[in-house]
Amino acid sequence: MATLEIRDLHVSVETEQGPKEILRGVDLTIASGETHAIMGPNGSGKSTLAYSIAGHPKYTITSGTVTLDGENLLEMSVDERARAGLFLAMQYPVEVAGVTVSNFLRTAKTAIDGKAPALRHWVKDVRGAMDALKMDPAFAERDVNAGFSGGEKKRHEILQMELLKPRFAVLDETDSGLDVDALKIVSEGVNRVRENSEVGVLLITHYTRILRYIKPDFVHVFVDGKVAAEGGPELADELEANGYDRFTTSASV
Repeated sequence: MATLEIRDLHVSVETEQGPKEILRGVDLTIASGETHAIMGPNGSGKSTLAYSIAGHPKYTITSGTVTLDGENLLEMSVDERARAGLFLAMQYPVEVAGVTVSNFLRTAKTAIDGKAPALRHWVKDVRGAMDALKMDPAFAERDVNAGFSGGEKKRHEILQMELLKPRFAVLDETDSGLDVDALKIVSEGVNRVRENSEVGVLLITHYTRILRYIKPDFVHVFVDGKVAAEGGPELADELEANGYDRFTTSASV
């Protein structure tokens, strides 16, 4: 069983006024097969956690550790983290001009596995995953995310997750900008990966609507760069009913 462990993580960003601390001592442990939902108001540090784990250069780790099965992720480059089994689905997926989806996916799979997948099986896997996500097969020959709608970009993120088979997947507000139908399709894709592997999932969201489709084992409330509360799925129900007021009020006292 693999483990992603975050200990006393402090992260800052550079501003015109100097460094600003965003994460103020985050502790979190995710094991294989577990789904953890990170919830919290805007500006609480949820996305900062995601991008810090993935290695975005904008964020400076000032103290703390992030390990995957005891290996120090913070000493790895971004591509080394991916090869170690970490996957990030971005809130705002970027366009990559001149690189088709099919070439991008096969290159990524080759880099992670250390060898190119057998073409016949690979094409079948890609078509099957695209069909399950209700993606037009023609998208495989389009440039990555070029001209994709918001929902199409999010489906492409989950397509990557299905095909690359990470050990741990960080999903940063995958539900943002999705209509009801797209939300259900994307959620079903995440659930297929969970059912067919031991992937650990860190699901970052503002709202509980995606948790109606993707059932978390644990819910963590982020406020002011720290975990303010933890619990099971019932905590998400409480947030749906009462919002974040009691957590934000206590944090400001």
